[in-house]
Amino acid sequence: MSTTPPRRPRAEDLHKARWRKSSYSGGANDCVEIADLGAYAAVRDSKDLDLSPVILSRSALGDLLGHYTDGETRVG
Repeated sequence: MSTTPPRRPRAEDLHKARWRKSSYSGGANDCVEIADLGAYAAVRDSKDLDLSPVILSRSALGDLLGHYTDGETRVG
């Protein structure tokens, strides 16, 4: 039995997405925003909305957030 993976988000999905700012931003415009895209999540820099957001699977986003909430902030 094979299952097809969920469709990756397209540009129109990102335009319609509901973006949320980090609660740590304090209302400033210098934070990370995230959008729930079903099986995926998009992450973008609120200072530069012209940059393409990073698209991650839900599990990859969970791994990333777990990495930082565990206090492991060094990459590599």
